[in-house]
Amino acid sequence: MSETNRTTNEQKTSVNWPTLAFLVLFHLASVAALFFWSWPAVITAAVLFGIGSMGIGMGWHRLLTHRGYKVPKVVEYFLIICGSLALEGGPIQWATTHRIHHAHTDENGDPHTPRDGRWWSHVGWVLVPPPQVLDQSQLQRYAPDLLGQRFYRWLNRFYYVPLIMLAVGLLAFGGWRVMLWGVFLRVTLGLHSTWLVNSATHIWGKRRFATRDDSRNNWWVALLTFGEGWHNNHHAYPRSARHGLAWYEIDVNWWGIRVMQFLHLAKGVKLIA
Repeated sequence: MSETNRTTNEQKTSVNWPTLAFLVLFHLASVAALFFWSWPAVITAAVLFGIGSMGIGMGWHRLLTHRGYKVPKVVEYFLIICGSLALEGGPIQWATTHRIHHAHTDENGDPHTPRDGRWWSHVGWVLVPPPQVLDQSQLQRYAPDLLGQRFYRWLNRFYYVPLIMLAVGLLAFGGWRVMLWGVFLRVTLGLHSTWLVNSATHIWGKRRFATRDDSRNNWWVALLTFGEGWHNNHHAYPRSARHGLAWYEIDVNWWGIRVMQFLHLAKGVKLIA
């Protein structure tokens, strides 16, 4: 057995109890939210779901992790703050994990390949202490560009602060129903949508490009994630800011980048050759 496999097996035997408690709490609160709905709550959750999803797709993924385009720092930070509302950890940790995924896709060292189990690829990998996030040498190797920026070091440590501020605002101005939907239910749905990119798009779908991994284009994951489900396209051209290549491949995140490009905010937009 290789050293990588030994590490993975040891990792799977441990449990990240704070993360498990957080997920249990958010799932229970999400179920409770269904019994206390209102139209303002539903609309608020839908709007915030879109903001968080585009923050993750346009900001954390295509901009921060792959540098598929450039924007002024104020726009970059705005997108990253929007992504932090999805509560998917710190941006340096997120980018590091995703860069490791691309370096070892569906091989030993991939943090969340379905080859280690479908449950593992969807949520199991977040329920254990991930060494690639906690190891400073890995952060230095995969994300030195982010470690060198004070804003990202701060947000990586206090990534939950923007969501707490949002929750307080929703509770104060919209009431507890709006807060339940706009925070707990919305975050839970957003987490599963992102995790489906790790799991479902490496299991089900079509392959336009003969990549060396199991990545697939999955239309329903693309709809849930505003375009991140065109995953085989993405693995074929990781730095491309556009994931939906055909006219019928709906890619809302790409449309957002195009709007910024039209407004002369997005520059150096990378596309497939």
